[in-house]
This record gives sequence, structure tokens and C-alpha cells, in this order.
Amino acid sequence: MGFDPELAEIRFGTGLGPRFTPAPDIATMLERLQGPDLAARHFPIASFAEQIPDIIRFGELRKAGRRGDTGARAQADRIKRGTRLRQAKWFAATLARWVDSPDGMRERLTRFWADHFTVAGKQTMTRPLVSTYVEDAIRPHVTGRFADMLRAAETHQMMLDYLDQFKSVGEGSRVARNDPAKGLNENLAREILELHTLGVDGPYDQSDVRQFANLLAGFTHDRRGTVNYQVRRANPGPEVIMGKSYGGQKPQVEDVYEAFEDLATHPATARHLAQKLAVHFVADDPDPALVDHVAERFRATGGDLMLVYAALLEHPAAWAPERRKVKQPFDFVATSVKALGVSGRETARLKLKDLRQGFLVPMALMGETWQKPTGPDGLPEEASFWITPQGLAARIEWALTIPLALFERVPGDMPDPRDLVATALGNQADETVRFVAGAAETRWEGVGLVLSSPGFQRR
Repeated sequence: MGFDPELAEIRFGTGLGPRFTPAPDIATMLERLQGPDLAARHFPIASFAEQIPDIIRFGELRKAGRRGDTGARAQADRIKRGTRLRQAKWFAATLARWVDSPDGMRERLTRFWADHFTVAGKQTMTRPLVSTYVEDAIRPHVTGRFADMLRAAETHQMMLDYLDQFKSVGEGSRVARNDPAKGLNENLAREILELHTLGVDGPYDQSDVRQFANLLAGFTHDRRGTVNYQVRRANPGPEVIMGKSYGGQKPQVEDVYEAFEDLATHPATARHLAQKLAVHFVADDPDPALVDHVAERFRATGGDLMLVYAALLEHPAAWAPERRKVKQPFDFVATSVKALGVSGRETARLKLKDLRQGFLVPMALMGETWQKPTGPDGLPEEASFWITPQGLAARIEWALTIPLALFERVPGDMPDPRDLVATALGNQADETVRFVAGAAETRWEGVGLVLSSPGFQRR
């Protein structure tokens, strides 16, 4: 089977909907992807830097509160509530982007890479700020070089905090010599090698992890949240990583960037990322020929992501008619809203209570707690993880309740379930779901049955 516009939007985009026309060919998909980021322009999300004044002020107020200043405690609570409200609004903006974007593949890729470079906030004021990290480090680089995304992600404050890099000091650094209680932390080095570049079976060993951790040790951030490289925390080199020497007696950040570049373009990284892309978009056990094709393009271009995506889309295995991937919870709810015809503008206007009750709580019951990963390896890909008795029950319950709840809050009429079959599934609909949609006793039940059908759950 070759290119099919409806399958393309289901498998590589954000699903079908009455307000959207799928791209007619691969060239148009790539042209849209390389064009302006209209969804981000229409539904903005703040940067991490914009949150720093609140983080600093919150810390000051908390200290005053611990000294008995009840007014300071109240102010700190207001700042905390404000940040959590912004987190919910950023969730709504992310949902709106999926619903309204003319370029669904950009939204899918942003989510893919954000999961690849998983972070979570570990402090009261950073837990709600994952969206700002995605906006800073991931989204701007989705169509660029993988090396640039790697550098942006690994040196972002959220990543440094998540993997405790700010605690690390080089084994021979000035800081370590003056304070022997402080030592090397290998978390960031290990995750870069194991998860973000070479892969768990990559050509490195524990010595490489330790040497790389020493190379990274200068990275930290100051009290104002500014990330910097402090020579006094860095280890005098050289550090030898997979046979190559980096740096010298005087540590400098350029040595770290050189290592990032080499890791980003390594053949093992090409293979690891090609496998991940094929698994995420096509199948849990993708055709080896597809993986080979994408990996070779990655190697040949030095990780030019637009050309890597072109390789993914041009291979026949990417267009196998069997839809073998199960939508993760956010993907499921977002594609449902799009299929129902609700606009991004209306989605972005939903109140905090509606976002929690209508989306965030149900998603958690389906198995995905928004921006709270269970580990640095991100969300599972396997269908068996998502289609469990509890997870499936949560999906069905949400599908049957969200139509009424949503159309009580946004303008427009709930679609006829028979029309929704064509809108949501197009030529991918089977006779069973067509029959169910027509046989339902009420419109909302019919809509819920279409959304909870196996055909809609897969891509």
C-alpha cells in the first residue's frame, strides 16, 4: 500500500476532523512541517525564563514563612496556585494545537521528542513547568539538526535539575578538593548515552559513563536559574570517551559541545533513533528494512531531521494498512476532540475544573499522568501497556461521557455518530463501527461508541 491522505493524518498526524483537510501527498506534509509554526503562534506557551522571577520570589517567601511570617506564606501559596493554573492552561494550549494545527506531524514529533528527552520538575515551582522546557528545548529544533536539539535539551535547567546534574562536581575539580563531601553524579551522562543517543546496547561501558560525567561536571545553574558552566566545578581533563580524548587541563564548555556533536552523529545513535521513530509511528515491531532505511539517512545527513522524516515517510513499510499502534492517552483524547469538530480556540478557553475533570483525571486513569513520568525513559510504546482492563475501561467511560460534557461548554452541536464514523476514521472505518454508530439509541452513546471503538484507538 502506498501513500493515503487519511491514513497519513491518522498515523503521522493528529487524526481526522471536520475542520481539517489532510495533506494530498508526502511533499505537502514535509512542506507544512518546514513552514511557519502557526499552532505555536496562535496558542503560545511561555518560556522557562519567564517563570524565573516567580521561582525566586516563591523561594524568598517560603524562607520568610518558615520564620513565622504568615503573610509571606499566603503570598507563596498564591504564586504556587498561579503556576499550577498556568500548567493547566499550557495543557489546554497543547490540546488546542493538536486540534487546530494544519501541520499535525509537527505536534506528533514535538511530543515524540519531548518524551525522548523526558524531564519532570522535582521542586514545588518546577513541577508545573515541563511545557516551558518543551517550548524552549524541543519544539524549535524539531525540523533542525538532532545535534542542536540534544545540546538544547541536555543543558536546559529542567534537565539539569531532573537528573541532579547541579549536584555534580568533577572528581579532580577545585570544588571537590575543597569539599570532599561533594562528588560526581553520573545520572546525566548515563541517560545521554543510554537513552538519548547511543542506546542501551551502544558501544560504551562504565568507564565511558564516568569520563563523560566528569566532562559534564561544570554544568550547573545559579540562584537566578541561569544555566552556566563553572570551571571550578569541572574536572581537569582530558576525558577519554569511546576512545576519543576531550578537553585538557583547563576545562571549557566547548569540549562538552564537541562530545555532544560526536554522540549526536554516531552510527549507533542513528540506529537507536531510527528504531524509536519506527516504533512510535508505525509498529511496536517495525519492519527491519524501514529501520535500516531511516538509520542510513540519519547517518548520511549527520542527523538532519527533515531528511530523516522524509526517509520514514517514503518507505513502503510506513504505509502498511494494518494499524498496529495504540494511541497513548493524550493522543486519544486530543484526536477525539479534533474528530468532534471542537475548535482550538474553544479548547483553550476551557476552565481549570473542566480541564481536570474532563481530561487530566481521565488520562491518569488511562495510564498517563500529565508530565509526571515514572522514569527518564518516558512513556511505554507497547500496546499491551495501554490496553489493560483498567485502562480500556477508563477509555470507554471517557468516550461515553465527554461528548455531553464537552458540548455543554462549547458552541456547536454534537455530531451524528454516523457522520462521525466518516469524519474520524475515513476510509479506515470497518462495517462493525458503522453498524454500531447507526444502532445506538442516543446520539451521545453513538458518538461514545465510535470514539471507543478499536478502529479509533489505533493508528
